[in-house]
Amino acid sequence: MSIFGSMKTAVSGMNAQANRLSTVADNIANSNTTGYKSVSTSFSSLVLPSSSGNYNSGGVQTSVRQSVSQQGDISYTTSDYDLAISGDGFFIVESADGTPVLTRAGDFSVDDSGNLVNSAGFTLMGYSYDSGAPAVVVNGFDSLVPVNVSQSGLSAIASSSAYLTGNLDSDAEVVTDSTTLPSANDAATVTDDTKKMSLVAYDSLGATVQYDYYFTKTGVTTDASGAVTGSTWEVAVYRNADAATGSATSFPYSSDPVSVATLSFDADGELTSSTDTDIVDPVTAKTVAMDYSGFSQLSADFSATGSADGQAASTVSSVSVGTDGVVSVSYSNGTSKALYQIPLATVASPDNLTLLSGNVYSANGASGVTVTGFPQTNGLGSIQSGALESSNVDLAGELTEMIEAQRSYTANSKVFQTGSDIMDVLVNLKR
Repeated sequence: MSIFGSMKTAVSGMNAQANRLSTVADNIANSNTTGYKSVSTSFSSLVLPSSSGNYNSGGVQTSVRQSVSQQGDISYTTSDYDLAISGDGFFIVESADGTPVLTRAGDFSVDDSGNLVNSAGFTLMGYSYDSGAPAVVVNGFDSLVPVNVSQSGLSAIASSSAYLTGNLDSDAEVVTDSTTLPSANDAATVTDDTKKMSLVAYDSLGATVQYDYYFTKTGVTTDASGAVTGSTWEVAVYRNADAATGSATSFPYSSDPVSVATLSFDADGELTSSTDTDIVDPVTAKTVAMDYSGFSQLSADFSATGSADGQAASTVSSVSVGTDGVVSVSYSNGTSKALYQIPLATVASPDNLTLLSGNVYSANGASGVTVTGFPQTNGLGSIQSGALESSNVDLAGELTEMIEAQRSYTANSKVFQTGSDIMDVLVNLKR
């Protein structure tokens, strides 16, 4: 046995306990850091070859383990921009130099540009709704943009689509003379079986545009036995602003109908086809795609309801984040619009991610490649707005670790001191 070997073993033990104490210090220092994941020290022995009657002491080596996959407690806050992940996944954030990284720290606030930035200075990334509902890029960070919630002034959106749904009375009289249809725009010839409703849409300036809809039964088809096999209805649409004034009806309108559609129903009253449904408005220069697929034709009173997209000119009242990551803005008129959808990213082995300054992580060969998805899909967690994930550090456990590390370090130092004393005895033998 080598005395020097035992002293080196003791030094190895002291270094190991020093590393252990370092992880304890890091955990205690970050016990209040949002989204921080604790680290711990693992020990493994180093064994040197020994012969019979001669033991060579080895040593100990340490490795640091992360508990990234362990969920921290979620606490609620007063800021809607504080975001917590309940379940698996990481926010995708961008550093000042444009490098995308992962984090669980969702303490975001609005910077001077309107972007959501956390306390470490990383910008939250998401997919924009500018080109419609976004699609996730599962194997990369392409198409991600900073989530910007700065919405000032007035906003208006022109209507591009609308829908009507309801029932047309199958017992209504058939109008066969085209000169008596609403599309003929003659006040004296519109029958009592024609039903009317109106719908409000919006132009590009946010002004309301009201359209009047007239439903008239125009035909019935029968088979050889006289059984009804189908029927057709005309839907004539006019601009309400062009309606006649001072008369019992709105006819005649001062302009032609902006749409004349044909709805066809089968013998069971189900809609089989609809043609020429688009509203082409010569005043607003906009086309509104109409959807009548929700209509039926049954032996019941006429009924209809519907809605148009778009938005009147109004101010922003609030910005919210849903559990699915959709960032929506609400307007003072009660309407809302989706701006972004925040994705989450994950890896096969989160505990093997590379920890970087700012409580962020990057993927490596041990962690596996990054896979991106939307919250609440493919095993990813949900996003809680107005909440933060606390550090998962157990402070009582860390204090216990500290005491154990101190005792073990002291014991190893005693081994080193004893070896030193033995060396003194050997040196003094020559005197």
